[in-house]
Amino acid sequence: MADALELLRRANPVSPGDPRFHDRPLDQHAERRLSHLLYGERPRRLRRWVCSVGTAAAVGAVVLALTLSGSTTTPAVAAPRPLLIEAGSTAVPLDRLADRADASDSALPPRQGTHVQTWSLSMTSGPGARPPVTLPEERVVRWKADGSHTELVVATDPRHPGKPVITDADPVPRTVEDGHVLSRLTYPPSWSDAPPRARPPHDARRLRAYLAEIDRTGPLDTPHLLDAVSQLLDNWTLGTRETAALARVLADAKGLRPAGAVTDRLGRHGQAYVYDDTARSGRRMLILDPATGAVLGLEDTVTKAAPEYGVKAGDVMSYRAWMR
Repeated sequence: MADALELLRRANPVSPGDPRFHDRPLDQHAERRLSHLLYGERPRRLRRWVCSVGTAAAVGAVVLALTLSGSTTTPAVAAPRPLLIEAGSTAVPLDRLADRADASDSALPPRQGTHVQTWSLSMTSGPGARPPVTLPEERVVRWKADGSHTELVVATDPRHPGKPVITDADPVPRTVEDGHVLSRLTYPPSWSDAPPRARPPHDARRLRAYLAEIDRTGPLDTPHLLDAVSQLLDNWTLGTRETAALARVLADAKGLRPAGAVTDRLGRHGQAYVYDDTARSGRRMLILDPATGAVLGLEDTVTKAAPEYGVKAGDVMSYRAWMR
């Protein structure tokens, strides 16, 4: 028996002092895999929001030379450039945009499912912490008539088509080919009468109540409203009437001020509306289609540096771009 144990020790490539196998809380990668095994769904990536800087987004460029094991790749520019308000552009009030949405003569119905491009900051802290990296992903969710749905997630960045893309699908961020499939999942039939799975209403009063039910972490002030809108659009592609109702709800949001014209990260022209989230040291920019009032994107920017995470004031924390 002693000889057999000795042979096993020699065959084990990991030394007994390897810190990866000490008893400790699960890291983010392990938590994500465990959640997937237990619940069959990709957990929300909360690690990007646990730092004291809160939710924020819009600037900064982190240039990292990430390498694949055994080979080298071209250094990748990870973080998106800031979205800039066009100088001299006219800022359209939200209530005027809501009027345009109400007057639309199109009749697109809502569709359960979403197509969204995201950029989100991955951070670590403490000794040996890696520099922050912005991770671009594209997610397509489609529902079928029987109540089942599919989710496809790929690593891609439309700003740099064909270039290597940074991902954290493994414990350490690495580069993969543009369009690399991170996950392709099919979920069994599921029906729910609770938001955001329930069909959203198409009048402003009922839609506001619907959004309040999505985010129950506090009163539906402007920060919570924007969080709820993000969850809604991650589940539904709104129709014409629902878009108009949402524009009216946003027009009543306190502190969401018009800032002017902007071109989003997918090259679409929009109107920007900014909320200074001083409680969480952030700035939030909502981008709407100037003709239809549809939400195109939501950008969160940190306004206060967090050196322990390698984050500077003005760095992009996250950006979401929704498509039909």
